[in-house]
Amino acid sequence: MKKFNKKIIYALLFAFCLTASALPAFAQKYKRIEDTVRLNKEFLELNQSLTDLGGKLAVAESELTALKDKAANAAGDAVKAAAESSNQAAKATGGSVKDAKRAKRKANKAYGDARASNTAQGRVTAQENKIKRLNNEVAKKQQRLQQLTSMQANIYSKAGISVN
Repeated sequence: MKKFNKKIIYALLFAFCLTASALPAFAQKYKRIEDTVRLNKEFLELNQSLTDLGGKLAVAESELTALKDKAANAAGDAVKAAAESSNQAAKATGGSVKDAKRAKRKANKAYGDARASNTAQGRVTAQENKIKRLNNEVAKKQQRLQQLTSMQANIYSKAGISVN
């Protein structure tokens, strides 16, 4: 029984390797000179898409610097408010009810500033993720552009057309 299973496994493994090695040969979508119209159309659409992504990437990167500045300011405000709250709480421990109310207000302000700082940092992280996603899209599209260029060169070389 074990020999039978090993034979099946080896046969399946051989078939998988054979299929996997043949896939790149079938991967070329555009093969004939008649396909150049569709290839050129996809090429132009891809270039336009890359241009749009480049613009989006530039905007996202400029927004990131602004968001980082806001996050740094919010973090500074939170630290300052926490220090003020701590000082007021120290006064309130030996002071009156009025001092305790002031300490509570400052603590609430410090808490609000800390939440604002946390929100600003979350926006920075989201923007960084957006930039990573856009960079990945650009890389994929550039890779596809290289594939199309090689397909085009293949088609032209088969047809005997020289391209400068």
